[in-house]
Amino acid sequence: MADPSSYRPKPGQIPDSPGVYKFRDEHRRVIYVGKAKNLRQRLANYFQDLAALHPRTRTMVTTAASVEWTVVSTEVEALQLEYSWIKEFDPRFNVKYRDDKSYPYLAVTLNEEFPRVQVMRGAKKKGVRYFGPYGHAWAIRETVDLMLRVFPVRTCSAGVFKNAARTGRPCLLGYIGKCSAPCVGRVTPEEHRELADDFCDFMAGRTGTYIRRLEKDMMAAAEEMEYERAARLRDDVEALKRAMEKSAVVLADATDADLIAVAEDELEAAVQIFHVRGGRVRGQRGWVTDKVENVDTSGLVEHALQQLYGEETGDSVPKEVLVPALPEDPDAVSQWLAGRRGSQVSLRIPQRGDKKDLMATVQRNALQALGLHKTKRASDLTTRSRALEEIAEALGLDTAPLRIECFDISHLQGDDVVASMVVFEDGLARKSEYRRFQIKGFEGQDDVRSMHEVIGRRFKRYLQEKERTGEWEETPAPTGPVPAPQDAATAPVPGTVAPALGTVAPAPGTTDPAPGTTDPDPDAEPREDDGRPKRFAYPPQLVVVDGGQPQVAAAKRALDELGIDDIAVCGLAKRLEEVWLPDDDDPVVLPRSSEGLYLLQRVRDEAHRFAITYQRAKRAKRIRASPLDAVTGLGETRKQALIKHFGSVKKLKQATIDEICEVPGIGRRTAESVAVALASAAPATPAVNTATGEIIEEDDGGSTT
Repeated sequence: MADPSSYRPKPGQIPDSPGVYKFRDEHRRVIYVGKAKNLRQRLANYFQDLAALHPRTRTMVTTAASVEWTVVSTEVEALQLEYSWIKEFDPRFNVKYRDDKSYPYLAVTLNEEFPRVQVMRGAKKKGVRYFGPYGHAWAIRETVDLMLRVFPVRTCSAGVFKNAARTGRPCLLGYIGKCSAPCVGRVTPEEHRELADDFCDFMAGRTGTYIRRLEKDMMAAAEEMEYERAARLRDDVEALKRAMEKSAVVLADATDADLIAVAEDELEAAVQIFHVRGGRVRGQRGWVTDKVENVDTSGLVEHALQQLYGEETGDSVPKEVLVPALPEDPDAVSQWLAGRRGSQVSLRIPQRGDKKDLMATVQRNALQALGLHKTKRASDLTTRSRALEEIAEALGLDTAPLRIECFDISHLQGDDVVASMVVFEDGLARKSEYRRFQIKGFEGQDDVRSMHEVIGRRFKRYLQEKERTGEWEETPAPTGPVPAPQDAATAPVPGTVAPALGTVAPAPGTTDPAPGTTDPDPDAEPREDDGRPKRFAYPPQLVVVDGGQPQVAAAKRALDELGIDDIAVCGLAKRLEEVWLPDDDDPVVLPRSSEGLYLLQRVRDEAHRFAITYQRAKRAKRIRASPLDAVTGLGETRKQALIKHFGSVKKLKQATIDEICEVPGIGRRTAESVAVALASAAPATPAVNTATGEIIEEDDGGSTT
């Protein structure tokens, strides 16, 4: 590992002009390329205290052995040179997008004497006009089949074309009118090229001109009583309209634009692009990339623009590019795009209307693409096995953790504090084993204390299940701290023989909650003995907590207090994706491409999702609560009748008992109970609209909106 100070340039050597710089390793390989408006200021950021650098940047500067730069005159030249060097050197620490598949394009080979329409994949060739990309090749063939009625351009290969020219007989398409048969001289090269140009114009979105022209010719043919020609023109118009219908209209103003959206996490990012031409979505494509450098959304957008338009010219670069975040220097990027197109290009973030709605659709596709990418990796058995082995090796476990339990705490500013437990077995989620907890030991916001409570409660249930099934064995008393007083009532004391089975009376007729439902009392004693192991009966090989050193220490302390020492504990800190172990001052840093780290991320993210879903549901239920819920015997129908009669709980509270009795179905005793319940209810805290600061009045049922 190199010391950056060993190759740091001397003060005054670095110019303060725009330029592009390269970091090289000890073998002179380029490992990173960047650009800057001011080279001196930018490069100074790399040679500060290593502790202040982002981990990815720190890895890069310690891998490098030298730095060099090239001065340019403008930021646009810097952008172009950076793109060229990234393509040339393929630096390992630069973001590199990779297609998640090879997309087919509709291509017109304008570089040939007789242009050909065909499906093309792979690298783009000079002199070929491309349309798309399309999701499937059959979609291109369907579109071409419809359009060949009107634009009978050549579609055959070079071999078929030469054979037809040699024999003097066209292929089948030439006989049925779907090819102008330039191979046998039915049209001149100029006439055939004009057909190809018209085909390209129609595909580029200039559709109205051709349809109006065909309709005019059709009417003229009908007036001259050339009905067969009129019918053929009518069918041509219908074919073009069907070809247009295959791409839905999304923007009413016939916009030519590309919409780019980004979905990202700490390690990966997915980019989705919608190509809109003539107001219609003509193509869609997507990439997934590893975030090997410290880059934010703006940087990802800039890299995506370079990838998209670095080799494009002319109309391939649209008039408008819509992005979720502007690059660091939007003016320079706009000038670069304008240079590629040959005219002005608008680069902006959509703020309202149809374009913003379409951007939301592109964003959903990006999120789905990132999730699908992760799911594909997770579903591979070999990958899962490798991930478990990497976790075992990194954490020093004797065997792979076939069962992993992860815990997360969720709350809203200290209210409705809840926790989740998710279970992964053999690297896959086992949702029937998920569990949710309400924090009971205290009130307020304290994630560390909450984690200690939840871990303790979960493994008390595990010990109770061992006791119930007769697996509890007499063991020497531990030397660590004794359980807290509130634990003594339910947890067996280590070092003693467990009481005989049957001394705990299970609640009659109770069963474990259905998967995905809330257990009203996660700490209740084991329920009916049906001979099957209960949900808490299986111990995990690894406990993962969402957090760093404090949460890991709390989880370990809870296990020690219960005398459990055969379960490994670790924590995954979200900010830098570091793995923390108990009693270790330094984290375990798994490689960025590690399948083990990816699995731990999935487990952590699932625990977070499960916890926050429960917390939101709990908060919503509390907000909807009404003082009428406390009235015994008052069902939902009569509650609604009271609210409908008086208009709100506030007005009902001001009513007399006689006025309440006037409501159909409400007797005097019920009216008295309602009046007492409302009088004893504490005044509700007023709800506040966080956007305007406005106090929101109570609505029907006493809830706030």
